[in-house]
Amino acid sequence: MPKEISSYPPLHERLTFFQEFLKHPLQIGSVIPSSYFLEQRLLKTSGLKSASTIVELGSGTGGTTQAILRSMSPQARLLSIEINPEFHRMINRISDERLIAHHGNAIELGEILPMYGLGAPDVIISGIPFSTMSQSAGSKVLAIISAVLPNHGRFVAYQVSNRIMTLCQPFLGKGHMEFEFFNIPPMRVFRWEKQVI
Repeated sequence: MPKEISSYPPLHERLTFFQEFLKHPLQIGSVIPSSYFLEQRLLKTSGLKSASTIVELGSGTGGTTQAILRSMSPQARLLSIEINPEFHRMINRISDERLIAHHGNAIELGEILPMYGLGAPDVIISGIPFSTMSQSAGSKVLAIISAVLPNHGRFVAYQVSNRIMTLCQPFLGKGHMEFEFFNIPPMRVFRWEKQVI
């Protein structure tokens, strides 16, 4: 099957992803990496073409990371933040000078951006599973996301459940949600745009 219509990543990536899911089921939101269809929906929803600074939270094995790199401007920068050391090693092997691979926690986003001389991100894309986080931890991450986004900055999250909709409302208001059924499991894709009144 041609690469552009291949539904899922290579077998070794899927096996690594599944092994890490078994070790850390609360950290990883799925049993296999994102499908091509989910990646394409994320790219369309994010509006990456106009973004100069992009953040990806929870990069996994790097399929979505590489899709973002293919879609973004040659002058843009992508900061990947991954808490899982095995996944971080995989992201670190991607050869693209626009990519900054950081091993750490999304809750430290406010400190990580200036470490690399990055300003406010135009887009934040998150695959971290808010459904398995405590309400307190999820709210802290979303408060930081809201704080670092500029006016009209976009936050896109792909999730199995709709719990993030309730968690995010105090920070970014009511988001927009679409389903991507061509993924295992099917995913909800949420989008917020920060509006400073």
